[in-house]
Amino acid sequence: MIELSVIIPIYNESMNIHLLHERLTKVVSNLAKTYELIFINDGSKDNSLELVKELSLIDKHVKFIDLSRNFGHQIAVSAGLDYCKGEDVVIIDADLQDPPELIEPMWKKLKEGYQVVYAKRRARAGEGYMKKWTAKMFYRLLSKITSFPIPVDTGDFRIIDRRVVDGLCQMKENHKFLRGQIAWIGFNQTYVEYDRAERNAGVTGYSYKKMINLALNGITAFSNVPIKFVTISGFVVSAIAFLMIIYSFIAKYFIVEGYASGWSSIMVSIMFLGGVQLVSLGIIGEYISRINTDVKQRPLYFIAETNAENENESIKE
Repeated sequence: MIELSVIIPIYNESMNIHLLHERLTKVVSNLAKTYELIFINDGSKDNSLELVKELSLIDKHVKFIDLSRNFGHQIAVSAGLDYCKGEDVVIIDADLQDPPELIEPMWKKLKEGYQVVYAKRRARAGEGYMKKWTAKMFYRLLSKITSFPIPVDTGDFRIIDRRVVDGLCQMKENHKFLRGQIAWIGFNQTYVEYDRAERNAGVTGYSYKKMINLALNGITAFSNVPIKFVTISGFVVSAIAFLMIIYSFIAKYFIVEGYASGWSSIMVSIMFLGGVQLVSLGIIGEYISRINTDVKQRPLYFIAETNAENENESIKE
């Protein structure tokens, strides 16, 4: 078995691949005698795949997996996990915001008896206030509403051992949230702190839409609090409606002479009840949609081309 695998999902990262390969090779070759660098092309529209193929011809450690289309970051990482052979596995993005040099202290920490060592961000350079604030709020909210601790201020940059990899490969749900899955699996986990740098080159592929989808995946996959919110909201609205009935009865017969209900109170009640119902249906719909997707049991991805080997041939195209 290979000592160390590095999984790198790529999407339009042609400007970063050569520098990333250089820095990764320098670090990893000093840590492990045998290693592999697995680049997963997630439907890139530039020449990222061609560059990786060229590297694979001159460096036997470079493996590539070309997905048949863009399946998303989390699925691309999952493909790498299916194909990697390392006793220990690093997950890192290709934009060089997460420094490859941090792998060494993470590796050393892992050898102290941990199964997961994740990189915890002290600061995030090159990102707007809104993105930092929304990410901070999301991680703290998710940590509060789940029944197990999910580390805050972290991404997917981490090193995990083979037992954790095998556990992740057994979890075939389509809506992936890997950092939550890794926390759910358990084992001994710790972290190494660092300051996240700006993107080296190119434009991030993580739009606000993708961030919202990732947040929804995390919440619906690891918490039933939204469903409980729907139930509690139903009781609260029912209680308010009951109090309004009592108030209307008293006002009509005991307080106001010639009382006539106003249109404003009716409109407020209708809008309030309609809003609660729509929010409740939306939350329930999110859970049902995810159940429907998983019940279909479609493969997570299909592969157009690869030079990596995998015992599970059924997921290849």
